[in-house]
Amino acid sequence: MNRLTYLINSVTLVLIAGAADAQFVKGNEAVRFLPDGTKTIETPPLPSATLGTPCPAKNPACTASGWRMVETAEGLLECTEIYARPGTCRPSTYGTEKRPRLWIVKLKGAWMQCELPDVLSKCVSTKALPNATIQ
Repeated sequence: MNRLTYLINSVTLVLIAGAADAQFVKGNEAVRFLPDGTKTIETPPLPSATLGTPCPAKNPACTASGWRMVETAEGLLECTEIYARPGTCRPSTYGTEKRPRLWIVKLKGAWMQCELPDVLSKCVSTKALPNATIQ
């Protein structure tokens, strides 16, 4: 293998690894590893007020303000809402498709929405108006 081929293959591996790592937000308190090695995942609790009918992930009109990236027991999902109710989520397309996204994480006991999959990016309360970033 010549040096150029080696360099291209190395860069490709780094890009693939970087995209995979970016799907999970380090510092998200909602994802915890227990001493026995199992992983527990908490999703935002439903509010005490009654919510309307969920907007399904298959309806393109439901994502006008962007996808909510939520870590669930099924893995990282793109959802039309932060609660990840049944029917409102689909498998993540992060890294393969550019879309407006917000990352839903738990920081210091509060549910937040972050512009990037990084708790050091701009994060605001889930009660604030969203500011999705194309990713």
